[in-house]
Amino acid sequence: MEITEKILREVFHRLVNMEPEDDVFERLNGVINGMMDKFQDTFDLDTVQRQNTFRAIICSMFVHGWGIGMHPFNNPDRNLDERPIEVRVSKDILIPMENIKAIRYVKKDEEGRVKKVLFEPDQNERIRGQIDNLLDKIATEKWGEK
Repeated sequence: MEITEKILREVFHRLVNMEPEDDVFERLNGVINGMMDKFQDTFDLDTVQRQNTFRAIICSMFVHGWGIGMHPFNNPDRNLDERPIEVRVSKDILIPMENIKAIRYVKKDEEGRVKKVLFEPDQNERIRGQIDNLLDKIATEKWGEK
């Protein structure tokens, strides 16, 4: 049993006093480890202790949500007004922080769904690219190199 599953089991026991099936732990384990991979470059997680502390925080958030009914086994098909509920989730919901920071424009349809997104690299990256292009142009004109 790896560290994420151990933390999940302990947090489930302490926060909601329950023991879900093994397949639930397997699925949550994959989600949490995926989040750890995505956030690796965003936060200063240079020691095992910091990584495990962050992992425990994520596990606690998931289990807390589970305890208040935010889990796949609590999915009614009708809302309080008895209207049908439709939920759509993208498989790419976990994207790197650099991509989120690069969002510059979002166009939505009349129902609020995202139709088009414009991504732009950050200003420093754009400036570095312009400098590289300028240096390439100078090298080509001066020395005939590329």
